[in-house]
Amino acid sequence: MGNQIYACLWSDGKAKEMAEYYCSIFKNSKITSANPMVVNFEINETPFMVLNGGPNYKFSPANSYVIQCDTQDEIDHYWEKLGAEGVYNQCGWLDDKFGVTWQIVPTILGKLMSDLEKAPRVIQAFMKMTKFDIEVLMNA
Repeated sequence: MGNQIYACLWSDGKAKEMAEYYCSIFKNSKITSANPMVVNFEINETPFMVLNGGPNYKFSPANSYVIQCDTQDEIDHYWEKLGAEGVYNQCGWLDDKFGVTWQIVPTILGKLMSDLEKAPRVIQAFMKMTKFDIEVLMNA
């Protein structure tokens, strides 16, 4: 397919470890190719590449990956797995053990935020959260 766009994650010698880690967390994932410099993998048919580029660059929250979750169990799964050995932040954000930033977000959040009467209460509720709690947001 021409003009396909995919993410390239920079790594300091841990490309294979990163790809294997992400593939262990996401059900529909697989490593598609690997060599000493580059590991390609897919998550939910979305391609990613990890490049063993050296110590020159680090990740920052300026670039994050959003995972929309339909259930609290899904939120809990990604929060626990991706956050292990990482850093938990406010409002569903976390940095995994490699420094990659993820947003673990309930799918229903957009609907709740578009209700002009309810949105301020929802914002007030999630500003107090690290991991999102769907029930608390719905009851806000």
